[in-house]
Amino acid sequence: MISKKLIVTNKFGVHARPAGMIVDITGKSKSEITIIFDGQKANAKSILNVMMLAIPPGSEVQFDIKGEDENEIMEQLEKLFNENFHEESY
Repeated sequence: MISKKLIVTNKFGVHARPAGMIVDITGKSKSEITIIFDGQKANAKSILNVMMLAIPPGSEVQFDIKGEDENEIMEQLEKLFNENFHEESY
């Protein structure tokens, strides 16, 4: 299992579009993936679960990934967060 904290640096936080981008990555994974924000855990493969966390800009989120493709999925998530979900940074 790997665990990593990432910072949400886009202007509007994890709204519908970024949540969809996260699920596009996690949904194809064979691993178990949990996203944790402000003490709340959610299945990172569910867009509704990710959106219900209401993650604002500047927040730190943690991903816990356990499975055969955990490294590949974490790399893709890191890239997505580093690219600000292809939006303006805050």
